Order: sequence, then structure tokens, then C-alpha cells
Amino acid sequence: MTTASGLLSAFSRISVFTAISRILGFTRDIILAAVLGIGPVSDAFFVAFKLPNLFRRLTAEGAMTSAFIPGYTGVEQSEGKKAAQCLAGEIQTMLVWVLLLILVVFEIFMPYVITAMAPGFAIDADASRFDGGIHLARLTMPYLPMVSLLALWIAIGNVYGRFALGASMPVIMNIVMISGAFLAWYMWPDLNQDGVGYDRAAIIAISVASGGVIKLLVIGTMLWRKKSLPPIYFFPRLSQNSRTLWRRFWPAALGSAGTQINLLIDTILASLLPIGAISQLYFADRIAQLPLGVVGIALGVALLPTLSRLEQVEVVDKAAVRQVLRRGIIIGMLAACPALAGIMAISDDLIRGLFAYGAFDPAMVSSTAAVLMAYGSGIPAFILVKTFQPSFYAAGDMTTPMRVTIMSVGINIVLSIVLMQVIGAAGLALATSISLWASTLILMLMLKHRGRLDVSVIYPVIKIAVASAVMAAGLVLIRYGLNSLSAWQALSILMLSSAGIYLPLIYAMGVWRGLKG
Repeated sequence: MTTASGLLSAFSRISVFTAISRILGFTRDIILAAVLGIGPVSDAFFVAFKLPNLFRRLTAEGAMTSAFIPGYTGVEQSEGKKAAQCLAGEIQTMLVWVLLLILVVFEIFMPYVITAMAPGFAIDADASRFDGGIHLARLTMPYLPMVSLLALWIAIGNVYGRFALGASMPVIMNIVMISGAFLAWYMWPDLNQDGVGYDRAAIIAISVASGGVIKLLVIGTMLWRKKSLPPIYFFPRLSQNSRTLWRRFWPAALGSAGTQINLLIDTILASLLPIGAISQLYFADRIAQLPLGVVGIALGVALLPTLSRLEQVEVVDKAAVRQVLRRGIIIGMLAACPALAGIMAISDDLIRGLFAYGAFDPAMVSSTAAVLMAYGSGIPAFILVKTFQPSFYAAGDMTTPMRVTIMSVGINIVLSIVLMQVIGAAGLALATSISLWASTLILMLMLKHRGRLDVSVIYPVIKIAVASAVMAAGLVLIRYGLNSLSAWQALSILMLSSAGIYLPLIYAMGVWRGLKG
């Protein structure tokens, strides 16, 4: 799969399963909003939930994919599949041992971990958030080694074009968590922020680890049937190939984790804000994550194997690389621009229609919508970063994205401290978006300098932006006629209207035809 048309095919397969997962994820989050609400219980749960997910993204998904796929592809092309499988087995063994050690250490010292992640919990006069966060984090932490191993197996599947295998895995987790939330609701139907609330959260936390077990069994069985499961070694091994890969792994881990580090910084600083700020960041981010997950992450997954095969040769066809990146940018902007425009036009309607039920305080709608707008301003930047980074990783350059990430994190820290004093949680989200735009600009200029970026892509992007602006203006006008409807009815009409305005414009402007041609 080395052509631009192959990229579109791979992206389509990944995005379909990702879209299904995101729909289920929204269902999960709507139920979590109703069961946990916005308060100390939800704050404690989302900190606990973030902990294994943060390490998963730092050490497994982004870094493992970015470092492993080019290394595995290179070994397979030069030494054969058996040598590549041995490399995968060595990486698998080392990964499991290191993550099990991290798990044990964190379980023992969890009070200190929670203090570091949410210092506001430790200084809060009410100790319930702190104690609840410790308990819930100990329940979710076993998810880390399981899902990190899962990320390695998914990367192996991606090498051989089995993108749907990994893209379908989040569906399982969402189904398990939804089941856990319903069980918690059934066992404790009283939906207030008290001790019983932490019991509900504990059931959901247990479902997180349970989902990891089920996903591991499913994908392990699939890889075993396809004879692609890495060999199992009990003791760690370090061949020359695995040493080379691990040297690339650590800068790749930092380079791929810019957004996750920035979101962790948001959580740390949000714990110092009034109760509910962490939950506002979570629910707003979940809406922003829809285009990021369906398009941004799917693009990154599809681009890396495609670009690796183009870059891991003696003479690189730069024109082919530019064509692949050009299509990646257009695909990304087809989703990012209308997502940004829609969020700016109807952010209140999105929060009210999706989450303002059950224990979710309606008074929190406007402030959560402000956080959503701040995150939404960074959606195009996030997708562009996910589009640009694979070009560096495919060429074996792990240090450039790492340096850009360090710069991005520095910008985010400074802006977060300043902006949170002015606009609270929305300031944290806005700082994250600005830091992403800084990363985008630098990566774009570097790719242009290296001859990997086709500047003519700006013309279809302008068309997409114009269509998105027209769509946003239409939504603003339509929403004034929906005041008599319920929140979910109004949101449904607005979402259908957005598609009815945007898609015909894109077709009329010829953007999609140009992409397929």
C-alpha cells in the first residue's frame, strides 16, 4: 500500500470502525454524565481514568507505533519475516516486564501519584476527592500493561494492512464501560455527589480493567489464527535490532505525546480550580475528540505504514511522499474545518443536547461550552500534527517531533498558568490549542524545507474553510427557530442541517472529486 489511493482505502477502513467506537464512546459519556454528574466523584474518576490512558499513549500507542512500524518494516525487508517476528517478541517481553514494574510501584505509591497528578485534591478541605481518586486509580491501573501490549499487537496488524483489527478494539471497551455504568446505576440509583457516588464510580473503574482483559483475548486470538502473534520469551532479550528500536522509542514517545502531556497539564492545573473543572475539561474534550479520533488518529495510523514503505528505500520518491501527504491533509481538513466551525456556532447546544441529563448540573452547560470552544479552536492543528509527524517517523527521524513537542509543552505551561487566572478551565483548553498551532507551523515549515510538502494543497483547504464558514452561518440562523424544542431534538436538527449545508458545498466546489482523482 504505497500509493495515495491506498492511503484513502486504509483511512476509510480505519475511520469506519473508529466512527462506530466514537458513537459508542459518546453513548458511554452521556451515561457517565448522568451517573457521575459534575462534582467531586466525577473529578476523582476522570483523574483515575486518565492515569493508565496517559501512560498507554506515552509508552505504547503513539511511541510504539511510531518507532516499531518503521523498525519492523526495515528488518522484514532486509532480513525476512522471521527476524521481524523475533524483534517483535523481544520488544513484547521488555514492554511487559517494564510495565508490570510500573504497575506495582504505582499501586504502592498511589497517594503520591494522585498528589502529583491532581495537587488540588491533596489540599482540598474535603478529602473525599483525594481518597476516592486513590481508590479508583488503583482499580483502573491494571489496564496499563494490558492495553500497552495490545498496542504492540495492533501495530503488527497495521504492518500487514489489517487496520480494522485494531480500529475495532475501542468498541469492546466502550461496550464494557457502558455495561459497568448501567450496573452501577442499577445498584445505586441515587445520583448525588456522596459516598455512594464513589461506589458507582468503583464499578465503572473495575469495568475499565475488565475491558482490557477482553480486548487482549480477542486480538490475541485473531493474530494467533493469522500466525502473526509474536513469539513469547520469558526473559528480556536485547538483540542489535531491538536496541536500535528502543533507542528510537524514547524520543518517539515524547514526540508523539505532546497532546497527552498538555492534557495532563490541564488536569493538574484544573485540580487547583473550583470543583468540576476537571470534569468540564473531560466532557468538552470528548466532543472535540470525535473528529480527532475518527480522522486525526485514523490518518496517523494509515499514513505511517504507507510512508514507511516509501521512505525505507535507498532512493526516496519525494513526489510520491508529497502526494500521500497532500491527500492526508485534505482528508483531515474535510473533517477539521467543519468541526471547528460547528463548535464555534453551537457549542451550548452540543453540551446541553449530549450531556445535560441526570446528575449533570444544567448550570454547568455554559462554562463547559466555553471549554469546548477553546478545545475546538485547536482541532485543525491536532489533525495536521497527526498528519505531519508520520513523515518524520517513517524516515527514521524521531528527534525532530520530540523537540517540537518539548517546545509545545513549554508554551502550554506558560499560557495555561496565565490564562487560567483569567478564564478558568477554558484558559487551560485554549493554551493547549495554541501550543498545537505552534507545533503545526514548525512541522509544516520543516516538511516544506525537506521537499515533502506540496504547497498547492492550500487551494482545496481554502475551499473547505469557505464551505465550513457558510455552514456555521447557517447553523446560527437555524438555531433561533428551535427554542421551543427539547435539547436533543434541537441538536438533532442542527446536526442534520450542518450536513445538509456542508456536503453539497464540498461537492459543488470539487474538493472530493479532486481527492479521488
